[in-house]
Amino acid sequence: MTTLLVLLQAVTNISIGYLGAAIGAGLASVGAGIGIGKIGQGAMEGMARQPEASGDIRSTMIIAAALVEGVAFFAAVICLLVTLK
Repeated sequence: MTTLLVLLQAVTNISIGYLGAAIGAGLASVGAGIGIGKIGQGAMEGMARQPEASGDIRSTMIIAAALVEGVAFFAAVICLLVTLK
């Protein structure tokens, strides 16, 4: 593994911090996508079971998705700030 990192630095002249920040931002995006998908899945199942509560379920789903997206955005910003340091 270390030889791969040394070769990566030698060939592309990119530091390991940049690579770590890119991987971190990617993982944050993938995690948020999976989380929002699970929220949507649960909301759709809940609306199918109780159509009369669809308004409450929808608003709760939107709030939860916004919170997940906010955390993912925060993680991506932190990863990008690492590259500036």
